Amino acid sequence: MSRSLSRRCAAHILSTALLFASALAGPAAAEGVFDGGKLLLTNGVSTIEGTSGGGLATWATIGGRGTDAGIGLSAHATVVELPDYGFQSHGVSVGLFNRVELSYARQNFDTRDVGTALGLGKGFTFNQDIFAAKLRLAGDVVYGDPLMPQIAVGIEHKRSADTAVVRAVGAAEGSGTDFTLSATKLFLSHSLLVNTTVRLTKANQNGLLGFGSAAHDDHSLQFEGSVAYQLSRRAVIGAEYRTKPSNLAIAREDDWWDVFAAYAITNNIMITAAYVDLGSIATFDRQRGGFLSAQLAF
Repeated sequence: MSRSLSRRCAAHILSTALLFASALAGPAAAEGVFDGGKLLLTNGVSTIEGTSGGGLATWATIGGRGTDAGIGLSAHATVVELPDYGFQSHGVSVGLFNRVELSYARQNFDTRDVGTALGLGKGFTFNQDIFAAKLRLAGDVVYGDPLMPQIAVGIEHKRSADTAVVRAVGAAEGSGTDFTLSATKLFLSHSLLVNTTVRLTKANQNGLLGFGSAAHDDHSLQFEGSVAYQLSRRAVIGAEYRTKPSNLAIAREDDWWDVFAAYAITNNIMITAAYVDLGSIATFDRQRGGFLSAQLAF
């Protein structure tokens, strides 16, 4: 698939997701179910896995703009352009009374010319579905004790649509489950948000290349950290770092990091842009490029 075609597909995915979310939220919002009472930006942005967070890292936040008296809804579409690959993610999430988050995301990873070198065929695309749930256990991102973070646990079940292929490259399984524990706090007096997440996972390249291997088929503990500074009510900048397991002998994995900027165009529409460094992917090094994501939230 060409880059221009991948961009057209991403645009179509985005418009479809936004129309879907609008259709669901419109009547309910009129009835007050979607109260939209969260402070702007405090629901985070959709991650590549569909959960609320910072883009690459999952946070303890609950998706959507609903408070503990209502329901929140969000839809996202994300594109990552790398030197040798193209990545797309789109999905929806529902936040229930700022306590529970349920989300779904579809990931598409286009190998472009690399597909030929890997023996998969030019433009071969890995696909993955992610079903996730998150539960806020204690604390609040904004309110309450100024030193007490919001704490949440999460589960993400990932299913590759290319099980035979990922097993052929050395993965032990085509599906797997991650477990996360996150702590997030916005220090309002300093306009500073800090997040720490620990993740139990055996996913290869986020699960796109399967899970585990013959030599390494156990979950390992990984770290995700984020820092964000709020420039104004609508604008924020920040950085993230995410450690990765490296299970496959033929494809070393490097840790991920990014620097990002997010802007709320309206109370419901947010755009996030980032420079990302994803290191080595399937033997091709220096995969650095641009991240662009649009989110509609109620």
